[in-house]
Amino acid sequence: MNQTKTNSPAIISLILGILSILVPIIGVALGVIGVIFSRKAVKEISQTKEEGRGLATAGLTCSIVGITIQFIGLLNVVIFYSMTPVSS
Repeated sequence: MNQTKTNSPAIISLILGILSILVPIIGVALGVIGVIFSRKAVKEISQTKEEGRGLATAGLTCSIVGITIQFIGLLNVVIFYSMTPVSS
C-alpha cells in the first residue's frame, strides 16, 4: 500500500486561516502567518508531491478573508469614533 503524507504547513495554514476569521484583534496577524504558511506549503507540495494542495488553497482563502474582515472591522471602529461627538 502506497500512502502519501499530508503536508504539515498546509494543515497549519488552514487552521490559522479559520482562526483569523474567528478571533478578533489578533486575526490580522494570524491571517498574515496563514498566508505565509500557505505559500510555503504550495512550494513544498510541488517539490515533494505530498497531499494537501486543497488544504493550502483553503488556508490561503480563509486567511485573506480573515484579514479583510479584520480590516473592515477596524475601519468601522475608526469611523464610529471619528463621527461620535466629543462632549466637554
